Order: sequence, then structure tokens, then C-alpha cells
Amino acid sequence: MKTRNGGNSGLRLSSLGVGCWAFGGGEYWGAQDQRDVNDVVHCAVDRGITYFDTAEVYNDGRSETSLGLALRELPRDRVIIGTKISPHHCTTAALVESCEASLTRLGTDYIDLYMIHWPINSLSVGHFTDDRQTIEHPPGHDEVQAGMAKLQGEGKVRHVGVSNFARSALERITGGNMTVAVNQLPYSLLARAIEWDVLPYCKESGIGVIGYMTLAQGLLARTYAGFAEIPEWRRRTRHFSHRRSPLSRHGEEGAEAETDEALVRIRSIAEKSGLTMSDVAISWALKRSGITCALVGSRNVRQLEANIRGAEQALSDSIIEELNAATRPLMEKLGPGFDYYESRDRDRTLT
Repeated sequence: MKTRNGGNSGLRLSSLGVGCWAFGGGEYWGAQDQRDVNDVVHCAVDRGITYFDTAEVYNDGRSETSLGLALRELPRDRVIIGTKISPHHCTTAALVESCEASLTRLGTDYIDLYMIHWPINSLSVGHFTDDRQTIEHPPGHDEVQAGMAKLQGEGKVRHVGVSNFARSALERITGGNMTVAVNQLPYSLLARAIEWDVLPYCKESGIGVIGYMTLAQGLLARTYAGFAEIPEWRRRTRHFSHRRSPLSRHGEEGAEAETDEALVRIRSIAEKSGLTMSDVAISWALKRSGITCALVGSRNVRQLEANIRGAEQALSDSIIEELNAATRPLMEKLGPGFDYYESRDRDRTLT
């Protein structure tokens, strides 16, 4: 497995990373057997994957706990652990407390990459807490910078990162003394909005990019025969009409025709190339300049091996161009905003 630099930070990640959201089991992904988690993590390390990505909010902390259990028999220096703190916990005191809790759940003395999960603004804070005082008066950037500096000074955090930050939010957070190693962003053949602005900006600024939802939560793995089969939790994005799921928040008509056409064309290109859709999707994401690591979830070793196979494919430039053309109408329909769960006037990524 090849490794890549996270911008100018000195942090180096495997090009394929393991997304650990399902670890620990929960409402979104369903039950997850710890034995499968152990097998996935150990097999991944054996195959050269170094990066494992989780967050304090994933399954109410159980993802971190599950990952920690799977890692405890492995040498710590063989893995890079990334976890994320929710924006409402970004006051200096709460940040330190949250980090300590994550360290305990992960069973480690330090976190390699500690990321702010969403920009620190009222819209994103309101997604994580009902406390009106915190929503109306979110933590200040000076507070998060002080907290991160403290944790780095104590050796509990090696690198600081962010997740879901548009260019304007990045400029604000990097305007102080905090160096951002990576920006974790949604990126797949069905979600290319970061190409408009933030991906080029990260490249120019020496900030690495970790792409998540590489398989669009199963859509690009040919998991579902049609939109109606997709679980409600995963029908909430602007790819779908807001009527597709009672859990949807964006209130828009979506881009179902463009999404369906893109899937048909991707499937055709994959079959013509003798590859699976997931092979093509993972290889395409890793081919993009500026992408440090592509995250893919693996519920078991069979899925992990399929994901590794995709990362090992080398798509020709002509196939890349075909895929770009096949998905451009969807990219243009969805526009430059990459908060796919909210309406354009409630985009959490911007400030």
C-alpha cells in the first residue's frame, strides 16, 4: 500500500484508509461484530494500511472503543489514528476533556491526527447540541487554538486537522497560530463539489485532503438495486428528493435523475473495463491530484480485500476522463456546496 504526504505537515498516511464509523454498532449502520472489527484492523495493517479514522460522536464513542480494542495487540507505531471532536466541545476546557475521553476509549497515549469535525458556527453546533447558549455563542477560534496548542505541547496530539471546512472556514481557522495538517472532505464520483474551490485551495496552501464517503455509502459498491432499497439514514443527501426519507433536512427536490444516470454510466464504464463499480470508484478517487487518502468502510475482511483491490487498480487517463464526463452533470446540478445534508442556505461548511 502506497503512502502519501498530508500536505506540508510531515504526516504521512496510507493512500487507502479505514473508515471506522460502523465500529461499535449503532442506529446508522446497524450491529457490528467486534471479532470482524479485529479481523479487519489486523488484516489492514498486514496489507500496509496505516490510517484508521473515527470520531467521538460515532456511535456515542463506541467506534473509538471498538477501534482501541482491535489495536491493543498491535505495535502503536504501525498505525496512524485519526479522530474528531465535535464543534460544541471546542472551548479550551471542553476540548481537553474530550481529548482525554477519546484517549481513554482508544486505549492510547496520543492521537496522531485530531480534527475539528465541522466548522465552529451556530448551524453546525446546533447539529450536536440543543443547548441554546452554546448554539448562540459558539466556541471562539482562539479557544480551540489554545486547547490544541496545550494538547500538542503535552504530546497528546501530534497533528491538528479539520473536517468539512470550506475555503472561508479554513481561512478563518488558519488565520491564527494553528497549523492545519489535513482537511477531511466528502469526495466520490457522486460528490465532486470540493473540486470547485476547496480542493485547489488546500493544494495551494499545503493542506492534505482525506476524502470520505468514497463509495457513497454503498451506492458505488452496487449494494442497492434501486433508490427505494437504500436505508432511510442514507437517503438524506441532496442526491435524493427530501420526500425519500422522513429524516431528510434539506427540503429540496434533489438530483435523482442525474444521480441515476451517473450510476448507469459508471456501471457501464466499469463493466467495459472488466472492473467492479467499487474498483473504479476507489481508483478514480485516488487518482485525483491533492487527495492524500481515500476512506472506505469495511464491515468484514471480504469487503476490506475488495477495497484494497480497488486501490491497487490503475485507471487509464481515458477512463478517468470518461468517468469525469459521466458524473459532470450531477456535479453541476449539486453545485459547489458540499454540505450534502442541508439546504444551500443552511450550509454548515462555510463559516
